[in-house]
Order: sequence, then C-alpha cells, then structure tokens
Amino acid sequence: MARTLEAAALVVAAALCLSSLLGFAYGHEKFTVIGKVYCDTCRVDFETKVSYGLPDSKVLLECHNRTSGALTLSAEAVTDKSGEYTLAIEGDHEEEICELQVVESSDPECSTLLEGAVHNARVALTNKNGVVQAVRFANPLAFTKKVSLANCPQVLMEMGVLPPGLEF
Repeated sequence: MARTLEAAALVVAAALCLSSLLGFAYGHEKFTVIGKVYCDTCRVDFETKVSYGLPDSKVLLECHNRTSGALTLSAEAVTDKSGEYTLAIEGDHEEEICELQVVESSDPECSTLLEGAVHNARVALTNKNGVVQAVRFANPLAFTKKVSLANCPQVLMEMGVLPPGLEF
C-alpha cells in the first residue's frame, strides 16, 4: 500500500512538472523594453557629462512585418523625471522589425533632431534569437539643442574625442 501511494505521488509530481514545462514553452511571451531619451547638448549624437535626461518626452515603438511592411504593433511611452521609459509588450514578434523613435520633446530648447544621426533604436522582441531575458534595453535616443553649449569643446577634449585646435 505504501509503495502504491509513493508511486502515485511520483506520477502526480511528474505530471505537474511536465505541465509547468509545457506552459513555459507555449506560454504567452511578455517583454519589457527599457530606454532613455536625453538632450544632446553638444550635438555629437552620444551622451556626454553635460547631457541630461528629458522628462515627459514621448517615444513610439512600432513593429512591421518583415516581408509586407504592414504595421503589426504600435505602443507609446512617456519618459519619467530622469528621461527613462518602460514599455510592456505582449506576444512574440520574431517575424517583425521593431523600432523605437522619439516623437516629442518636453524641452522646447532641446527639441530638434540632429541631421544625419540615427533617430531610432531597434529591439528584438522574441525569445527565438538566443536572448532569454524578458527585459530588452534600447539604445538611448536624443533630441539636440539648436546650438551647442559653450563648454562642449572642453568636455569633448576631456573625453579624448576632439583633437586639439579643432574649432567647435
């Protein structure tokens, strides 16, 4: 009797383990996209120590089918006080190209897009590409000031990215 009870418990435990594995394998995928919008005060298309996060700015995530180009997902987020945003996305988007772009700056003094710069960040929203974590980090996106700050040459020289004697 005791052996029968042990065997039954073992079968039940195995069934529970198997069902939880099946639920994990075929469950609905959920992703969290985290990123930042900043003000590029030196107009160099990367963050410096004089850059700052843009609170209350808007970003847009769009996914398009790889072959037809049809829009399959659109989601918008607003940045927090440090310029960071979080988007909760459901479903697998393996056959889609998903990109974030800035929509609106909260700072009228820092609201232009740098000509020739990349204004979007691509994110992979699938578990079928070798990335198993549900959190995806997007590259930072930027608006720029119309004119660089006066101390930008010094800041860039400190970073080692501006040759001496080059006027800004």
